[in-house]
Amino acid sequence: MTTLVHQMMIKNNTHEASFRDPSGSLFYDQDVLRRSIQPIYFSQYVALKERGFFDSLIQKKLLIPHTETSVSYEEIIITPEKIPFVTNPYEWSFEQYKQAALLTLKIQKYALSKGFILKDASAYNITFHKGKPILIDTLSFDFYKENTPWRAYKQFITHFLGPLVLSKYHGAEMLKMMQTYIDGLPVQLISSLLPSKTRLSSILYPNIHLLAKLEHKYNNDYKNEAKSGNLSKKAHENILTSLYDYISKLKQKKQSEWVDYYSKTNYNSEAFLNKKKLVKDWILQLETNSLIDLGGNDGTFARTVIEHVSNILVTDIDSNAIDLNYKQVRENKELNLLPFVCDILQPSAGIGFCNTERESLIKRLINFSPDVTLALALIHHLTLSGNVPFEKSAAFFALFSKNLIIEFPKREDSWVESLLIRKREFINHFDFYDQDNFEAKFGIYFILIHKVRIEGTHRILYLYKKK
Repeated sequence: MTTLVHQMMIKNNTHEASFRDPSGSLFYDQDVLRRSIQPIYFSQYVALKERGFFDSLIQKKLLIPHTETSVSYEEIIITPEKIPFVTNPYEWSFEQYKQAALLTLKIQKYALSKGFILKDASAYNITFHKGKPILIDTLSFDFYKENTPWRAYKQFITHFLGPLVLSKYHGAEMLKMMQTYIDGLPVQLISSLLPSKTRLSSILYPNIHLLAKLEHKYNNDYKNEAKSGNLSKKAHENILTSLYDYISKLKQKKQSEWVDYYSKTNYNSEAFLNKKKLVKDWILQLETNSLIDLGGNDGTFARTVIEHVSNILVTDIDSNAIDLNYKQVRENKELNLLPFVCDILQPSAGIGFCNTERESLIKRLINFSPDVTLALALIHHLTLSGNVPFEKSAAFFALFSKNLIIEFPKREDSWVESLLIRKREFINHFDFYDQDNFEAKFGIYFILIHKVRIEGTHRILYLYKKK
């Protein structure tokens, strides 16, 4: 394929997030995502390639693998390994975010030892793939110049350290602020939200509070009169080591009511096992290759088919539940299960310039197009807590689901009764919450394949196929 044809492709099919980087851009060649490298970055790319830097990072599973597709004087095109589903920083749990930060520091320290640096340290350059965080921006590197500071240092603070320490003191909800601040949390905001005692920290004072002071001082430095100080490679390495050690020890103190969710079920263990078996049997009957478990907590049900399904997504609104899930992924070395934080009542929107730099969750789910969607113990929360009518819920699932396994707790279910009681004077508004109405509304979008009452419960399990 000629370079001219590729240039036309790039013009017409460029990835929406690519305009920020003059070194190159991502583009779609039909369904294949490729990266075009411009002449301004040729010297760095060639050096990184010929010195074996790329190969080393790929071997260490720190950088997404790629193949060189074409080379010319106008551009170099590489094809990165396909990632089934990309998650964004505001969809990570605390532990996931922490591991992404440590990965970034690890890469920077290794790059420094080989005469290179990370020229940017954006959290959006990291995603999770095959059970681990991985760098997906192949063009993030530049040559290291002796006695110069790490120019991506402040970006690392605003993208990683800041969100993590705010989460430590205020809970994982702080991580969602990255959806508002796509360029990183303002360092002065981070400083203002931290407890005053953090000013005594040998890590947080220089890297956040002092940085905020300096930023304020030079806020109106339109002539760029502020001078960057010299920083030896050894001092640079010491900073990286101190940040790494501090972040690796960070913990969240905040717990949640959903962490041990499955120990609080309102039915006996036999019913629970019957439900697991039924779900597993239906998934296997459908010869499922891809699956999403919405509200899947720690991934208990998804793991019943982990040896049979190539790509599994598990979401939950609770960051602590996702933490538990992710720890299992790491401990079990599960390459095909990806947990992430998701509030179904408010799924991640498209953000960035024109709301297109980072795709909405709905768009990504449509592109992922799972063979099976699991929605267990979920519809009563959507309906009674979120006030979402059945028809709207059905329309939501129909956007991306080929097959839907959904559980319906009847009004006699103790959890449903509890949710209805909370409605107080509005309880009569939810007279529509019954089995017949549920089936009628979901029947607009889906064909009923199976319907089974879970013995020992007031719950019905449905298998639907999208019309």
